[in-house]
Amino acid sequence: MVVKCSIFGCVNRKDREHDLEFYRLPAITTTQGEKHEELCRLRRRTWLANIGKKSNLYDQLNPDWAPTVNLGLKRKQPCPDRYARQRKRLLSASAFENRDVNLCSENEELPEPAVTDTGISCQTDIGLELMTAMQDELQQLRVENMELKRRLNGYTTRYEIDYFADNNEKVKHFTGLPDFFTLTILFEHIKDFLPSSFVMGKFKMFILTLVKLRLNMSNVFLAYEFDTTQPTVSRLFTSCISTLYKRLSRLIRWPEKEPLKKTMPMEFRKNFAKKCTVIIDCFEVFCEKPSGLTARAETWSSYKHHHTVKYLIGITPQGTVSYLSNGWGGRVSDKYITENCGFLDKLLPGDLVLADRGFNIAESVGMVSAEVKIPAFTKGKDQLSPLDVESTRKLAHSRIHVERVIGSVRQKYSILNGSVPISFLMNKDIEGRCVMDKVATVACGLVNLCESIVNFD
Repeated sequence: MVVKCSIFGCVNRKDREHDLEFYRLPAITTTQGEKHEELCRLRRRTWLANIGKKSNLYDQLNPDWAPTVNLGLKRKQPCPDRYARQRKRLLSASAFENRDVNLCSENEELPEPAVTDTGISCQTDIGLELMTAMQDELQQLRVENMELKRRLNGYTTRYEIDYFADNNEKVKHFTGLPDFFTLTILFEHIKDFLPSSFVMGKFKMFILTLVKLRLNMSNVFLAYEFDTTQPTVSRLFTSCISTLYKRLSRLIRWPEKEPLKKTMPMEFRKNFAKKCTVIIDCFEVFCEKPSGLTARAETWSSYKHHHTVKYLIGITPQGTVSYLSNGWGGRVSDKYITENCGFLDKLLPGDLVLADRGFNIAESVGMVSAEVKIPAFTKGKDQLSPLDVESTRKLAHSRIHVERVIGSVRQKYSILNGSVPISFLMNKDIEGRCVMDKVATVACGLVNLCESIVNFD
């Protein structure tokens, strides 16, 4: 096939002139995106109008982007010096913006603004359009980068002390404590005794433990929430709850007689003078079914129809928890726990104990010269005497506070409402306390830091 030159006025042919170089019209590529195809079509149209040697497709300021020299036509030619200056400015601007633009192939040069056969004005318009698009994209990337940094900073500081600052509602929701001030004071009280960890700071570890007590979230959820692993959550919770038990168990104190009488609420003064020392009751916490037959029998509660752990709790007339026993199997009666958990050793001569009908402990309490009041029994009686009715009414009206305190403890720390794992009941320490005993003690101690439910007037 004979190849002829298409330049106006040129008669050269490839079969005659062997020392000449001939170039084909640029092809239109449709597989590299719309922008690439658009530039291909624009250059082909310009070639067809000018006919010349092609340059890099993206090098639009290059004088050879479309042929303009020795075409037999009289038209204004692009200035090579102006092209060099424009290219230098674009490269400087690109380096200043620290932008790596990779729009060309390995054998092509960096992209430049477009130029057409209509002259410098068209080159400038297309170049400005490309630069504007690049600047818009750069600004968008900057905004996205700032947003990602903001989110990253917020994530890394989550559950740190600033996360709760001046937000008492957040403190109540995650910890059950009344306000941020109480949270910080409590942390200052225990931080020197908390275990050190490479994966988590002491405050965050402290919050993880309170969140577990408060919301009873699974270890898997807490692992994702605190950016750690499930075994780490279990290990940190066990270590931290032991520290909290050591430091907060002293919040559950048996009151001295004189301060107790001076702060006695009016309701108790009217009904029992100043003799009432403690109101007692038992509450049960569900647990998993033990594997051993003996343990199953000991933890089965016929009252709850579930395997449970039972605790004896005592509160003062002021509404604070003053006594909490170790955990017992749900099968054990209230009377047996009271007589064998060490509660009677706390009583002094003249003390008055308020209890429910299940606490038939008059003889045991009498052995320490104290007194117990329980509602009158109706078994075998047609009706109660007016004196028994009145005394039972007063007793029930005052004894209800211990049930309110138990309800408050369960409400604030829902770990006591769920079914605790059997591992919480094993591996007792040298004092004979398992993890569940420490959990119950810490929960009651934290409730003592909150406002009392009893009206002092």
